[in-house]
Amino acid sequence: MKPLSIIIITYNRPDDTLFLLNNIAGLRDAAALLESVIIVNNASSADYSEVTNFIATHPQIPFNYVDAPENLGVARGRNLAISMAHAPIVITLDDDAFFRDEDALIRIMEAFEADYGQDRPVGILSFKVLYASTKMIQQNAFPHKQFEAYKDKDKFLASYFIGCGHAIKKEVYDKVGTYPADFFYGMEEYDLCYRTLNEGYAIVYNSSVVIYHNESPLGRTPHADKMRMLWVNKAKVAYRYLPLQYFGSTSLMWSLEYLKKTKWDFKGWFRGWKMVLNIPSSEKGIKLGTRTRDYLKKTKARLWF
Repeated sequence: MKPLSIIIITYNRPDDTLFLLNNIAGLRDAAALLESVIIVNNASSADYSEVTNFIATHPQIPFNYVDAPENLGVARGRNLAISMAHAPIVITLDDDAFFRDEDALIRIMEAFEADYGQDRPVGILSFKVLYASTKMIQQNAFPHKQFEAYKDKDKFLASYFIGCGHAIKKEVYDKVGTYPADFFYGMEEYDLCYRTLNEGYAIVYNSSVVIYHNESPLGRTPHADKMRMLWVNKAKVAYRYLPLQYFGSTSLMWSLEYLKKTKWDFKGWFRGWKMVLNIPSSEKGIKLGTRTRDYLKKTKARLWF
C-alpha cells in the first residue's frame, strides 16, 4: 500500500481547490506515494466543473472527488473523507492552502520518524503555516499559545494541532475515533487531541513541512453563529476532558470573546450561555490519565481558555 492519503474538504472555493490540486499533482513522487487524494465537496453552490475536468485529465494522481449529500460541516466532512482513506498516514489540508516545497510528501514521512525527545510514538504532525500573501508565520495557526517562545523552534512537542495543515496516522483514527460529529464548526481538533494523547501518542510540530494559507493577515470576520459554535464547542471540550474549573474559565472567557467579535450581540450571547449551561446535563466527562496530564504540563499547554 502507498504510504499517504490526502483529504480536502471544500466549500464554495473552486479556484482555490483547483490551485491546490495543481500543487499536489506537481509534488515530487506524488503518483508513487499517494494512495488517494479525497476531495469532499460540502454541498457547494459554486461551479466545480474546472476541478472535475482537471481530475479527469490527471489520471496518474489518485484523485477521488465526492459530492456530500448536504453541508456536513468540518468535522463530519472530514470523517467522511477519513472513512475513504486507507493509507498509513492521512494528510489534511484546507482548500485554501497549498504546499510550499515540491518534496513536501517526503518531508512529512521523515517528520514522523524524527526524534522529539520523548518515548511516545508520534500520532499527529502539525505543519508550519505561512500567510500566502506575506510569507509570515500565521500566529493563529501555530500550535502553541506561547508564540514568541516557540516560533523559531524547528520542532517541538505540542498539545494540539492546526486544522488547516496536518497529518495523522490512520491507526490513531482507528484507535481513538474520528472527529466529534456534534461539532459542525470549530474546536473539533481539540477534542481529537485529548483522545489521542490519552491513548499514548504524541502531537508534534515540525517546521520542515510548510504550507501557504490564503487567509488575510487581517483575519476573517466570523459570523455570529460561527463564533457561538467556537465558544460552545470549546466549552464542551473543557467539560469532557478537563477539571471543572477549566470548564468555567473557558465558558466565561469565550463568552467575552463572543461579545468582542460580534460587536456586543447580547441576543446571541444569551443563546450561547443557554447552550453552555446545558452541557453538564448532556455531556459525559472523560478522565485524562496521569501520563496525559504530565504531557500537558510538559508541553506548557494552556488549559484555562
